[in-house]
Amino acid sequence: MPADRLSQVLHQYWGYSSFRPLQREAMDAVVAGRDSVVVLPTGGGKSLCFQAPALVRDGLAVVVSPLISLMKDQVDTLLGNGVPAALFNSSLSGEAKSRVMSGLRRREFRLLYVSPERLVGEGGQSFCTMLAGCGVSFVAIDEAHCISQWGHDFRPEYRQLASLKQLFPGASLHAFTATATARVRRDITTQLALEDPVELVGGFDRPNLVYRVLPRDVLKKQLLAVLERHPREAGIIYCTSRKEVDALADWLTENGHPALPYHAGLSDEERHRNQDAFLDERVELVVATVAFGMGIDRSDVRFVVHVGAPRSVEHYQQESGRAGRDGLEAECLLISSAADFMRWRVMLERNGEFTDASKTLLQQMERYAGGTSCRHRHLSEYFGDRWGKTDCGACDVCLGELESVPEPVTVARKILSCVARVGQRFGAAHITAVLRGQSSEAVVTRGHAELSTFGLLSGTSIAEVRGYIEQLSALGLLRQTGDAYPVLALTPLGSALLKDPAACPDLVLARQKPPRRDGTRTRSTAEAESWQDVDRTLFDRLREVRLRIARTRGVPPYVIFHDAALRDMARVKPTTAAALLDVRGVGARKAEDLGEEFLDAIRAHTF
Repeated sequence: MPADRLSQVLHQYWGYSSFRPLQREAMDAVVAGRDSVVVLPTGGGKSLCFQAPALVRDGLAVVVSPLISLMKDQVDTLLGNGVPAALFNSSLSGEAKSRVMSGLRRREFRLLYVSPERLVGEGGQSFCTMLAGCGVSFVAIDEAHCISQWGHDFRPEYRQLASLKQLFPGASLHAFTATATARVRRDITTQLALEDPVELVGGFDRPNLVYRVLPRDVLKKQLLAVLERHPREAGIIYCTSRKEVDALADWLTENGHPALPYHAGLSDEERHRNQDAFLDERVELVVATVAFGMGIDRSDVRFVVHVGAPRSVEHYQQESGRAGRDGLEAECLLISSAADFMRWRVMLERNGEFTDASKTLLQQMERYAGGTSCRHRHLSEYFGDRWGKTDCGACDVCLGELESVPEPVTVARKILSCVARVGQRFGAAHITAVLRGQSSEAVVTRGHAELSTFGLLSGTSIAEVRGYIEQLSALGLLRQTGDAYPVLALTPLGSALLKDPAACPDLVLARQKPPRRDGTRTRSTAEAESWQDVDRTLFDRLREVRLRIARTRGVPPYVIFHDAALRDMARVKPTTAAALLDVRGVGARKAEDLGEEFLDAIRAHTF
């Protein structure tokens, strides 16, 4: 096979003239027929690693995907690019299934998307026997972390995929995922019985994402500030309870920001309707529990907000990673409080799941939430990446939105002393009220207004005090105890600092800087670069053209073109078909099929 065949395919069908990191190596493994485990971050071009080789190798590529909506979007995109692909699942009518089966027998398709149940569930044996007669060249298993009990999204049906080697003895197996620690990768290799697999692990860092953490204060005010930064842009707001999802979706809609809820308590019909409305850009905001998961392939999500911390850094990385899948700038905001972690502990204990492993994962998430160092560095090193930069240019710490607190040891000892003087029997809200000198009924009736710690932080806002408490908890100086009414208590390290100011010589505390007087903000490096030389008026006009075409064809707009391609058009302003092919993300089929409509808009704007 010519060495440049993959490059030709990549440019002809997808409009890309270069490979992203590790894409070429991953494709070479597929073309060579070697088993592989590939870990690439969301937005890193993972799907292309098995889609492009399917056009280079002879035979049929079978893609195992966990969600029907994800299969449909990928197949729609492939067909739009001129790639013969199909899906086979329970959503198809009997007639549609017959058409796909006939096409398979005639060798019309290069890729077939199926669910794991279709291959290894009831009736899977006969289906696989039929597929084996269609010349299966390789099997790609997407979201492969689902096969591992150590993964964050373990699915028992994926475990049965261990039989694929017997079902397709001549085919190579390729496992793809965006999130897998070394332990999960080993488990994937064992469970799938991979033979001497090529293991490729890309960097977990996504420099286009801006990470921020805020202590929970006046939540609605905090959410409005996010929406002001992202007018008319797509966003997901994650909550930990269905009740909060419904309440926030209603409140946002009533306040001029139409939002739809998504959680397991809704009917299947309503969930699907709300998800489709978001994917088809009929609504820009979804408020959801983590049930709003892997099927979300909308590429232009410009912000993801977590109202409450998830149970692990893996979960946070996966959920926040739904932002900026097109490689353009996006914001990931965590609004957290110590109560989040207490709620998780209680729930896990109640369900018998509070093991040493889950406890460790929760503590690591708490350290991220209360940390005051570079967020990108924290996440990268958590997943085993080496971090060589001094400034990421894309988090609240490195963008200078936080500032170090003078005399952090003194501030910490004031808080620790207050916790001790109220007998370690009260929660963060009460401690905050005492320290700020608030003569509330709860404070006065308990005699806490007479304590020496009353008013020690009287000039400090509630959010700032709560932020310090979160940081001290993350640093292991405070812990929450109790069940229905969690209270703060000192840890051995906290007691040591209270007794000896020199016990924590490297202690650092941080606080939010006040907003600039002119209302401007520092733009991330990715944001500044992605908008450079882009005609924003033309970009908006091209989005309207894309939306009109998508409505006519009944597909989500990102299936037509990603925002990255539209921004490049609005930057280069091609006016001929030949020039349009130089835009990244515009392949020959789409240029022929859709080009004139976009060129007409560019010409009308330019001349």
